[in-house]
Amino acid sequence: MIKLGILDFDTSHAVEFTKRLNHPEGTPKDQFVEGAQVVIGCAGESKLSPERIAGYANEMKKFGIPLVEKPTDMIGKVDGMLIEAVDGTVHYERAKPFLEAGIPCFIDKPFTCSVADAKKILELSEKKKAPVFSSSSLRYAPDIVQYAADPQHGKLVGCAVYGPSPLSEVPERNAGLYHYGIHAVEMLYTLMGAGCKRVTSTHEKGVDLVTGQWKDGRVATVRGIRDGASSYGFVGFAEKGIKPVTVGTSVIYRELLKQIVEFFKAGKSPVEPAVMLEIVAFIEAANKSGANHGAGESVQQ
Repeated sequence: MIKLGILDFDTSHAVEFTKRLNHPEGTPKDQFVEGAQVVIGCAGESKLSPERIAGYANEMKKFGIPLVEKPTDMIGKVDGMLIEAVDGTVHYERAKPFLEAGIPCFIDKPFTCSVADAKKILELSEKKKAPVFSSSSLRYAPDIVQYAADPQHGKLVGCAVYGPSPLSEVPERNAGLYHYGIHAVEMLYTLMGAGCKRVTSTHEKGVDLVTGQWKDGRVATVRGIRDGASSYGFVGFAEKGIKPVTVGTSVIYRELLKQIVEFFKAGKSPVEPAVMLEIVAFIEAANKSGANHGAGESVQQ
């Protein structure tokens, strides 16, 4: 059994992941994931959602999870770490002591909020031989996985992805699409793969609309919704057909956790580090474009 620690309780993921891994009474059995358990946690601190910490810490205590005051108190007691801070701007500093100790880390979305921080994490990961994995749960939504694996529609030539994209209440933390739009961007990359070279973004109060141009000539869009009806989905434009797909979310934590457990077992991220870095670069470029009246921005890594 893989022993995991959780750092930062300013997100429901701390509780929801523990439910599915540790199987406390009241958790539906169809949500169970085997192979790892949360054995220790640290509530941490938050400059983005501090009001959430106490409530989630109480829930973790009810599950019987021992809590420590300092994150580094978990070193030596775990095989891997779940870095759960909702604030992506702190992910490098949160992961750093564990990576330096050679402990592999799952870093929740957004991986980071800058290309510079993403590079620092990946460089430290490689130096210390401590693998890292970051992903939105939407990447593993069955509707997306099934479409991406289906050969019947032929090559995907483009797509229009959409999803909710509320903005951070603290603009300098999880700016723009980093906050919640990351889910739709992860969906985009699950379908299109890496290779985006340039983006343009229209930013309005109720929406971000980002167009990406891939190196092979394909074009795709992300609509981050803040006004009107909102759900997850996409339209796939393929060689042999056009298909609208509504993406359900009922089992997305379970499916992500399966990938997380396999990551800790295998010691290799199911998402290539270069792809994790490009997603950060895509959002960085989109945010710049949206703030500059839709000017084109290169996706620079």
